[in-house]
Amino acid sequence: MDAPTLPVTPDPGPAAAPGVNDLPALPPTEAGNASLEGPQHSRERDQQAISYHYDVSNDFYKLWLDRRMVYSCAYFPTGTETLDGAQEAKLDLICRKLRLQQSEYLLDIGSGWGGLAIHAAQRYGARVLGVTLSEAQLHEARARAGAAGVADRVTFELRDYRDVLAHAPEGGFDKIASVGMAEHVGRRNMPTYFRAAYTALKPGGLMMNHAISDGIPQARVPLWLQSGNFARKYVFPDGQLLPIWETVKHATEAQFEVRDIENLREHYARTLTHWAANLETHHAEARAALGEQRHRLWRLYLGATSHYFEKGHLGLYQTLLAKPDEQRRAHVPLSRADLYEG
Repeated sequence: MDAPTLPVTPDPGPAAAPGVNDLPALPPTEAGNASLEGPQHSRERDQQAISYHYDVSNDFYKLWLDRRMVYSCAYFPTGTETLDGAQEAKLDLICRKLRLQQSEYLLDIGSGWGGLAIHAAQRYGARVLGVTLSEAQLHEARARAGAAGVADRVTFELRDYRDVLAHAPEGGFDKIASVGMAEHVGRRNMPTYFRAAYTALKPGGLMMNHAISDGIPQARVPLWLQSGNFARKYVFPDGQLLPIWETVKHATEAQFEVRDIENLREHYARTLTHWAANLETHHAEARAALGEQRHRLWRLYLGATSHYFEKGHLGLYQTLLAKPDEQRRAHVPLSRADLYEG
């Protein structure tokens, strides 16, 4: 669920990304404005926020995502990949970084439409528990697991990450993946998020935290596109980005050891370009699904965020975290060469 969220940073620079001024004007009314109830980042309000964005319509997302419906940054190792190929490469990169093995138990936090869980079961023989707050995603993911023939190894549940300990196997999960979910946690709850993950992971296990962050210090985002003025109101209610140093701080305070960090922001710029092009190809169906005003917002959202990843206003970090075993060993190779072999 790694959909891009626009950052909150002051801006002395240009008013908009190239091409953004060519898009239709923003709605003059509050139509499409998310209206949530309850304390921010409470279980109940998080459920509402996730539903607002991800329960729009499975058919709408099928118009412009890849065939696996992976709604997160793809990986273009050569730059020539199709969107389908790049998303498969990203799923495999995550499994490789986790050094996922046959029969290991993987927890997929924010499992979306099931792309990673199904890939891990098919390609690596893993058992997977995927948790999401989106009912639309839950039903689609279960159907896809059945169609892929891995329903006996993959389970999807409607669960809050804070309740994940209730579903941990004896001794903990072997591996944990959180792809595009941390952006929905909120700064206040980050310590709880990493503590829960650390507790659910068995000693010697690895966690992949794949999340959008604030960009480089030189980059600033226009005021009209700040989260408080646009994304939080119309696209991602309660979404909040942290700089990478703050994510690392919370992870290490939860006793994780950081083993690898990689910024894939250029890959997300390419991903968004593909998504925006697909949305334009299916503009009539998308407009019918969303309505005129919300369709305009989605066009703006995809077009602008591609530009901001390209220019460094936003980052996309894959952070590999280890829970050392009793001998303080982190079970990773001495080099990263295995990530790129074969």
